[in-house]
Amino acid sequence: MRSITPEQLAHRLASGTPPFMLDVREPEEMADGVIPGSVNIPMDDVERRLRELPLDREIVVICHMGMRSASVARRLLNLGYDRVTNLSGGVDAWLRQPPRKP
Repeated sequence: MRSITPEQLAHRLASGTPPFMLDVREPEEMADGVIPGSVNIPMDDVERRLRELPLDREIVVICHMGMRSASVARRLLNLGYDRVTNLSGGVDAWLRQPPRKP
């Protein structure tokens, strides 16, 4: 399974070719912080909502620390999605990185 660091993701977002960002946390966890542009589908709902996931774009899976997202990323790979990446360290690492320049 591929992974991406928060710094690499920030660079990708700034480059104008953003991946689809799937945040698999529970809705109440979103108050802790979000990555702009991410779509929240809780971990237990992902398989029921597969039609909402693009087949033609890379999917970066996000959670709080990177563990649940790794599990979901593996499930998506097993379901035939081939462009799936896990955000290393999750939103926690994203929020701890130095401020991004616009």
